[in-house]
Amino acid sequence: MRFSSALVVLSLCFGGMWLTACSGAAHKNTASHPAATTPAQSSALTSQTHSSLQTTQATTQLGQFNTAKDLYLAQFDSKTDVDDIHSIAGVATVLSDKRFAKVRYHAVAGAYGVQGGLYVPANELFDAAFGKNWSDAHANFNQALSEVSQLVSDTLLKGGDIWIAEAGQSDFSAALIKNIKKRLPNINTNKRIHIVQHSTWNEENAAPAKLRYVKQYSDYHKIADGNATDNGTPGLRTEQPVNLKKVIKQNSLKVLWSTALDIANQYNGKDERYHNGAIAKGGLDFSDVVETCWIFGFNHLENVDDFFNEFAQ
Repeated sequence: MRFSSALVVLSLCFGGMWLTACSGAAHKNTASHPAATTPAQSSALTSQTHSSLQTTQATTQLGQFNTAKDLYLAQFDSKTDVDDIHSIAGVATVLSDKRFAKVRYHAVAGAYGVQGGLYVPANELFDAAFGKNWSDAHANFNQALSEVSQLVSDTLLKGGDIWIAEAGQSDFSAALIKNIKKRLPNINTNKRIHIVQHSTWNEENAAPAKLRYVKQYSDYHKIADGNATDNGTPGLRTEQPVNLKKVIKQNSLKVLWSTALDIANQYNGKDERYHNGAIAKGGLDFSDVVETCWIFGFNHLENVDDFFNEFAQ
């Protein structure tokens, strides 16, 4: 969220139903007296089994996220800094990568806390970035909470974990966890719901009781701020203009980023909203995306150039 000197549901979702592909085969030896194996054969079988397990893990594990069963939630406050608008495009860029084809995701708009100032409306950008896989907590908090709670409940009951990238405050997450504890009292939310936050400003502008709640009842991770480089997370903020037509290969992403830039420029600093200096100078600020990078194992990226080289080429 805001830069201060003091400081993922893609099985595709159609009609509310997740399309999930599974493959596997089981073989049962029906012989009553199976042949004995030599030590060399036993060693080879053990090696093959270990190799098979490694292959399975490699195909389902993306960083800390299990693509076979987990759910990724991208929650944006969009109040009042327009960096969330760039971050929406940044998350969509990550999800467009073919390695993320099996990632189940859902986004939330209006996941803000107690900060003052005006909201930045961007429904058309959410539609372009996430299709039907997003909920509008700004327009209808309770409906959004109900929609996301259902997705989370379904995932937890099927053995998956929840990974929340908080590109905003913890208020929506607190309400979500309370809902889940009521619905599924036997679920250990401290082990199954993971929250990632990079911004001290976001923490300071959450309702204090709600921030305490998520820290108490989730696996909460405070990581280094994505506004700066050389601190252990990617630095995804630059005051220098970036030639997006050059660094982005997909035409659909070029259009998406163009929409994000237009919305951000329209609302940056307007009507007493926060004035984002990097964006005002023609640069980019999608610093909130460092949480997504952390979840999926791309924390080694250094800066904006690395990001686009990794996901947009």
